[in-house]
Amino acid sequence: MSRRVAIITGGATGVGAATARMLATRGHNVLINYSRSAAQAQAVVDECVALGADALALRADVSVDADCRALVREAVARWGRVDALVNSAGTTRFVPIADFDAVQTEDFERAYAVNTIGPFQMARAARPHMEPGSAIVNVSSISALTGNGSSIPYVLSKAALNALTLALARTMAPAVRVNAVLPGMIEGRWMRDGLGDAAFERVKAQAQAGAALGTISRPEQIASAVCWLLEPDSVVTGQLIPVDAGQLLGRPAPVTEADKPPV
Repeated sequence: MSRRVAIITGGATGVGAATARMLATRGHNVLINYSRSAAQAQAVVDECVALGADALALRADVSVDADCRALVREAVARWGRVDALVNSAGTTRFVPIADFDAVQTEDFERAYAVNTIGPFQMARAARPHMEPGSAIVNVSSISALTGNGSSIPYVLSKAALNALTLALARTMAPAVRVNAVLPGMIEGRWMRDGLGDAAFERVKAQAQAGAALGTISRPEQIASAVCWLLEPDSVVTGQLIPVDAGQLLGRPAPVTEADKPPV
């Protein structure tokens, strides 16, 4: 009962799974939420248990308020507390940004339901059980800052999540800190499946070429930032932190002979 307790939505794969494993090594029991990936979620549970944590996988749709409340109830019933909430569940339908006619009303509704309303509902359900020193981290995207991403509905839902992060940080202080990490392109199944292998490799090469660090992120690197923000003695709140290998920063233009000052 002395271990801290984390609820991780979208915890079966990608950033969520990496965060679950990392928190298990840092003294947390973990509730891993999934919507479709039952086998992957159980595999993450098994890994967390092997790392010394108590862990549980539960299916839930975070767009459904009753499901969010059930996740929190289960965590409290099993461990008696909630110290950390990581809102990592996300969805999109890949539609080129310039293709307005391909965007459907349902794309907005689903993106907002999962990517924005879901984190609010999870925070609302968890709030009564979070003691001082607890924290929430929302997994957003640099798409919210660049206006470019898998689709316009996705971009807007992440921009709304950023605004939600600020509102929650203000209203849940001083007991609970709330921040967001904003990944750039991440190596992993989610984007590869959405784009297809050839398009993924092309977009990846473009992202690496434009990033200050010349690479893209791995899920474990995003998870590291998430876990840092969950540290109980942290005083960081209300921050939107890009973790993007310098994609927003970009690379400096190469210096040519014409740019050099005369000797």
